Amino acid sequence: MNQAIAAPATQLVPVDAMGRDMTIECQWIAPERTGSDLLVFLHEGLGSVSMWKDWPAQVCAAARCRGLVFSRYGYGGSTPRPREEKWPVSFMHVQARDALPALFQALGLADERPVLFGHSDGGSIALLYAAMYPDKVKAIAVAAPHIFVEDITISNIEQARDAYLKTDLPQKLGRYHQDPDSAFWGWNDIWLNPEFRAWNIESYLDKIECPVLAIQGEGDEYGTLEQIRGIQRLAPQTELCIIPDCGHSPHRDQPATVIGAVSAFLNKLNSRHP
Repeated sequence: MNQAIAAPATQLVPVDAMGRDMTIECQWIAPERTGSDLLVFLHEGLGSVSMWKDWPAQVCAAARCRGLVFSRYGYGGSTPRPREEKWPVSFMHVQARDALPALFQALGLADERPVLFGHSDGGSIALLYAAMYPDKVKAIAVAAPHIFVEDITISNIEQARDAYLKTDLPQKLGRYHQDPDSAFWGWNDIWLNPEFRAWNIESYLDKIECPVLAIQGEGDEYGTLEQIRGIQRLAPQTELCIIPDCGHSPHRDQPATVIGAVSAFLNKLNSRHP
């Protein structure tokens, strides 16, 4: 299951979103599997198409579905964030409400009901999208999502800031982003903004109608298990997958376990709703 799969080519897609023209880096996985589910991957706060490596292709192979991987504005090969631009506290709401629908429209997917797989910030965006557009999504799987801000999250983001300033982290991120400063400071500045401490999306969760798989590692350094337990309380259709010996990136720490959980989730979904 961990055998490397050759990465498909990426493309730059023109998108009109958030009041501006931009290009978004996209990568299709197995588009020839017509009629199968479309699994859309939403990356973490420092992620991109290339940072996923071949894990999305492994999931799509196991679940026999198509995939779409993309880098959000400011990340990877997508249009960088201008140095002076600061993200608002509502940046994840904006991604869910405006940017994701605009991307789907640009790709001709406006009438499709995809399954979303979101990691960390991408998981929060997936939750918001499912709440805002309940008829536009078939199901969502979220790994290490945030539904409110915790002290442990802020502490580790502060440590990430120190590492970016004092170590070779900018060079490492440069392997995955054409402008690592755009990616890092956009994410780091807003999470460490004192106004962001009040950020909370719990009021949206009871509006989610689709099936939900919520995955988190027991050793997640960016959040406690209360994040996914809170999702289940407010969206009772949520299935929890708590993974031992696993940190904030379940798909990297325990890839086979997450592939198995997502495949089983999709198989169960399609057995109920073929």
